[in-house]
Amino acid sequence: MLAGAVIVAAPAGAPAVAQDETGFQAYLDTLGRQALAQGVTRRTVDAVIPTLTLNPRVIELDRQQPETRPNAPIPAFEPYRRQHLSAALIAQGRAAYQRERPSLAAIERETGVPESIMVAIWGHETSYGKVMGGFDLPRALATLAYEGRRRDLFSMEFIATLKMIDRGVPRERLVGSWAGAFGGPQFLPSVYLRLARDGDGDGRVDIWNSEADTLASIANYFTNAGWRAGQPWGFAVSVPADLNRAAIASRTSSPRCPRVHDRHSRWKTMAEWRALGIVPLRRAWPGDNVQATLLEPDGPGKTAYLLTGNYRVILDYNCSNFYALSVGLLADEVEN
Repeated sequence: MLAGAVIVAAPAGAPAVAQDETGFQAYLDTLGRQALAQGVTRRTVDAVIPTLTLNPRVIELDRQQPETRPNAPIPAFEPYRRQHLSAALIAQGRAAYQRERPSLAAIERETGVPESIMVAIWGHETSYGKVMGGFDLPRALATLAYEGRRRDLFSMEFIATLKMIDRGVPRERLVGSWAGAFGGPQFLPSVYLRLARDGDGDGRVDIWNSEADTLASIANYFTNAGWRAGQPWGFAVSVPADLNRAAIASRTSSPRCPRVHDRHSRWKTMAEWRALGIVPLRRAWPGDNVQATLLEPDGPGKTAYLLTGNYRVILDYNCSNFYALSVGLLADEVEN
């Protein structure tokens, strides 16, 4: 019976795949018309659309993402911290920080974004340019748009890749992650069009090969998202055992990734936190009027963090507390 089941199952999958491919090719006609309506040239549409086929692996990876399980328990931060702040990543970050100081210093003077934050984002996203993905971006994005779970997002990003080609980006350079991010900063195509910058002055925006362009583009993203020069992202603190957590609980809910923001306390000034018995572990207090929220990622009795508005800028880059904390902590290590 098992052998018979295998014989029956094998051909059953083939028509399903063929049906998906047929549906995908029909959907590409829709995408092509949308691209033309948004100003993409006929030449680019005709050069790209006929080359595309469905990528089932991309759909498989998308369906494994955490956001498909919104009610799953939140794990502890400490194992994530150990994995994502490895000695190797820190050492490589310090080397990159020293190697790129001329570019970094000039970008920080212009934008106010700290050199170490730029390096930490670069390190977390691509291990300082070493791991940038090998998926064909137009194929991956068209597949995700066809799959339909986030069709509006991915159809827009697919059209943005065509606009990149119209701007002169070579078709063969459009390679990145399965979800459409690419280059040193792992920008989506629409973000590249808006915020990528020429950091080395050669007249091109090459976030695949130019470290200066990568760092300038990251800083421009942070400036656009509201980074405040002169303020830390946050810092580790100890919390008194008798802190009344109910009294500092947030009364608002964020419209964007609420599960991330709901873990934060309400905003208070540094002077107010100090009066509640909060003590910095490894740095001095910022100015008394700087606002911050409290996050205890592993619960009471473990390391907690006071987080400023600049932490929210890191969340804008990737809306995950674990990601944002790891970026801030790597930045601290890189500049030491």
